[in-house]
Amino acid sequence: MCDTLVATGAVTADGVTVFGKNSDREPNEAHEIVVVPAADHADGSTVRCTYLEVPQVAHTYGVLLAKPFWIWGAEIGANEHGVTIGNEAVFTKVPYGKEDGLIGMDFLRLALERAATAEEAVAVITVLLGEHGQSGNCGFRHKLYYHNSFLIVDPCEAWVLETAGPHWAAKRVEGFYTISNRLTITDAWDLASPDLVPYAVDHRWCKSPADFSFARCYSDFVYSTFSDAANRRKRTMTLLEEARGKITPVTVIDALRDHGVRTLGGQNRGVRTPRGLVGTSVCAHAAFGPARGSQSTGSMVSHLRPDHPTHFLTGSSAPCTSLFKPVWLDVPLPSTGPQPTGTFDAATLYWQHEVLHRRALWDLDAALALYSGARDTIETGWVDEALRLADADVPTRSTFEAACFNRAHDAEQAWRSQVGAAGLRDRRGYLARHAWQAWDREAQMPE
Repeated sequence: MCDTLVATGAVTADGVTVFGKNSDREPNEAHEIVVVPAADHADGSTVRCTYLEVPQVAHTYGVLLAKPFWIWGAEIGANEHGVTIGNEAVFTKVPYGKEDGLIGMDFLRLALERAATAEEAVAVITVLLGEHGQSGNCGFRHKLYYHNSFLIVDPCEAWVLETAGPHWAAKRVEGFYTISNRLTITDAWDLASPDLVPYAVDHRWCKSPADFSFARCYSDFVYSTFSDAANRRKRTMTLLEEARGKITPVTVIDALRDHGVRTLGGQNRGVRTPRGLVGTSVCAHAAFGPARGSQSTGSMVSHLRPDHPTHFLTGSSAPCTSLFKPVWLDVPLPSTGPQPTGTFDAATLYWQHEVLHRRALWDLDAALALYSGARDTIETGWVDEALRLADADVPTRSTFEAACFNRAHDAEQAWRSQVGAAGLRDRRGYLARHAWQAWDREAQMPE
């Protein structure tokens, strides 16, 4: 489960569009940050995606990707033109293709590599969807099949694109918009597949075209409901509305860290991690239950200034326990260690952080009270300085970027010792503790 946000320049503090996303995946599904340079390709060449090989284009743009280690595509990313995309799993009445094909993360990367604007990215995805469909397992240890929605942004405009099998609708975003794990487009859109309405009428999901709503007609009730997507989306929309006209990258970082937990009935429970079998927060923490098996494993916030976009990424799970570090596409990415896998490796950024994260989960309130103030002070300084340096030369930004990654490493090592020395009791419920013990054994986590 994921949450993706955009605030266009009309509602931000400085008139620059700001994007953000939490990528929610399985706890041991390590996330990585990757920069892929622009490239030219020979006529007739192909590209191997996660499962399927498709024709390659003559030129691909340089891209920054935040992705599960085993997938060719990405959950979040941006390209050299400032096109930035986040995808969401959505659950619909249209049957899911289980054969090897293109999955949502593949569409996202292909669009970033081939589109210079958000509208072009919509076209890339929908053309590929028409040619190849969407199908294939999207789960790591546990098979999972779904369709996809996308929030597609560039410095000048933003689009929401939602799909159900080969059917889709897309509309321009005005002001701000957020998506979660359910369809949101109803009876108004700017672009759509030609069979969108007739297919629903033919399947008696609505009485007539006049009765049509994409979200209502196509949504699967069970998964759309128990993903708690409606409450999470309501929460992110509320947070952006409250900050209208004052939204900054820090605002969006704070939204991605939000623990305003609500039940399916909408009551705010005032706890950081829900204890039931369903219900979760924007900053998601895995626990026991059929709808609780994922957590926020990677996060990204982008300040899309037209000339020099600046991105902030965790490269680690749980934005509340992580630091967002500045990254520019034209600056070499500092080393984050070897490519991570689903097994603990202390040399990788993701697993280094997991030692802190998993210990903090014993009592998240108490752990964050120990160091969240220092986290916020460090990070706010980085955001301010990174935006100030956005048009500085490459060596200057490279030095600053590397210094931030190094300081993040040192700070998290210190916080790990601080949390460990605090003697926090394990306040997780029995089922949550049992689930995490199993995940820790599977990942071969150290004691």
